[in-house]
Amino acid sequence: MINLYSTQIESLSIHKIGNKSRNENIFLSDTPYALNDELTALLKEYFFKPFREKEENYFQFTNEVDVEFNPLYKIVTEIFNNPSSAHEKSKRIASLLYEQSQHPHIKSGEVYIVYLDNLTIDNEKTSAVGIFKSELKYDFLQFEEKGTNIGLLHQQGVNLNKLDKGCLIFNHKKEEGYKILSVDSNRYDTKYWLEHFLGVEAFEDENFYTKKYMKFCQDFAKDVVLPAEDKKEEVMFMNRAVNHFAKNDTFEESAFLNEVIDNPDLIPEFKHYKTEKAPKYHIEDLTEFPIANTAVSAARKKIKNTINLDTNIQIKMDFINPESAEKFVEKGWDEEKQMYYYLVYFNKEQKD
Repeated sequence: MINLYSTQIESLSIHKIGNKSRNENIFLSDTPYALNDELTALLKEYFFKPFREKEENYFQFTNEVDVEFNPLYKIVTEIFNNPSSAHEKSKRIASLLYEQSQHPHIKSGEVYIVYLDNLTIDNEKTSAVGIFKSELKYDFLQFEEKGTNIGLLHQQGVNLNKLDKGCLIFNHKKEEGYKILSVDSNRYDTKYWLEHFLGVEAFEDENFYTKKYMKFCQDFAKDVVLPAEDKKEEVMFMNRAVNHFAKNDTFEESAFLNEVIDNPDLIPEFKHYKTEKAPKYHIEDLTEFPIANTAVSAARKKIKNTINLDTNIQIKMDFINPESAEKFVEKGWDEEKQMYYYLVYFNKEQKD
């Protein structure tokens, strides 16, 4: 979890980079930008808003040989070691981005490189380096009084409600390649920002493992439980799985299987499915890990808990109380109508 509420911008450098393949230039500012209180408030909202609204999916710097050879990792480490060098180092960061701006679809734009202090991540107060890029320009009108009339002036500028690209590199978990958050609103070249410039991969922590294992369970439910049982059992399997994650601090696979899988015949199917599919989810050897509550809450919102019937009727299960569906919903076959049915027991209808 991050907290950006008290974050202070200690240094801001603004540069402009073009598309190198179109022979567009790079412009590097000589000095940092001098901020005032009003502009600082606007920029903090512009820079940080996407990260408050976005699910926290962390990345880390990587390199096929060693993370020390990742050029951006080296520059950022130098800034953390000597914050007063942030502006000079920002020129190297902008130049690095310019070198990667060679895809024909990459747009020119302004790059904002900030040194930040007083952030909180994982309950630890730390500093960070933010790298942001504005690409799209929008039309807007300025008004001015000319004698007895109002004049219109057409200009173009940046929309402060939409950050095109950005990342926050926290001075945290340095040995693993730092913890990094990234946003990219204009994904015309998905490799440009994350792979070519940042050089990152997913940060494998409890949040990563919880999300990946729950996604694996969701696909197992769809690919194995549904064909072997029915839609109700698919929903109920995920119901039990989500609740197992929600009520435990640590995941242990054998306990999970014993609690979540009702049909013993599906346990070997689960193990076979994991052997076959695990590399896709990066859970090959994963049988025990701390559970991230934030990942469970996010997954709960995304998992469908509704049975859609071809008679235009929906039955919605409750992920909070899965035992209700087990006790009070029965599936059967009506010989006379030659149709399946669900029998639902209740005492009274709930008021809206």
